[in-house]
Amino acid sequence: MTTPTPTTTQDGAQHDGAGEPVRIVIVSAGVSEPSSTRLLADRTAQKTLDLLRESGVPATASVIELAPLATHIARAMVSGFPDAELRAVIDRLASADAVIASTPVYKAGISGLFKSFADILDNDLLIAKPVVLAATAGTARHAMVVDDQLRPLFAFLRTMPVPTSLFAASEDWGSPALGERIGRAATELVVLLRSGASKEIADSAWSGYQHQFAGNATRAERDSADVDFTTDLMRLAAGGAVTPASAGTRPGPASSRSGPGGGTASAT
Repeated sequence: MTTPTPTTTQDGAQHDGAGEPVRIVIVSAGVSEPSSTRLLADRTAQKTLDLLRESGVPATASVIELAPLATHIARAMVSGFPDAELRAVIDRLASADAVIASTPVYKAGISGLFKSFADILDNDLLIAKPVVLAATAGTARHAMVVDDQLRPLFAFLRTMPVPTSLFAASEDWGSPALGERIGRAATELVVLLRSGASKEIADSAWSGYQHQFAGNATRAERDSADVDFTTDLMRLAAGGAVTPASAGTRPGPASSRSGPGGGTASAT
């Protein structure tokens, strides 16, 4: 399968830097050649690029194929540390403006390779990123796997999956309905990209999420200069106390509780 052709039209969407194209990254866990899993992701990416082009937004699409990375992923699962090649892939995913995640279904579940890759990602790597969820299988009996397994996984990663999930069984490839669903999912993805919601959420709420120090997220704290030592948690960790403003809303000790008749009840 070929990677979708990037568009090169006028800027207009939310992305960093003047003239910087929207970056769409496909994550495909297909293992066959040709791969229906990759084909579904490619069609979705191409439709998204076409819609962005029509609205005057430059965009590029790139692909992360997990099959060639299987041994790297397995080592990272065991050691807890991705090697240089896998870190480069994770960094590319972290820099994406949108993700198209596509997996085959085996024995009523998503690919173990796909799940293993997700397991080695930092929990804050994809916060607020728009995502299209897609899966393929040999039978329509697995159609609910996308919403039953992929959607909760990406909810845990705090992404923004589009409302339309994509699933293709063997008999779906010749059906116009599949193209309609792809078009609907691509439209939803473009709307999220153009809204700027992803960046606004990350900018306004980033400090409220749990983060891993020196992680792979683009905003990760990497040295002491990045750490906010003024928070209550950091003050307590350093042996200090919480600020009066924070402590003022907490319940007082038993000695300050009101007793009968509006007086003060003392603890004895």
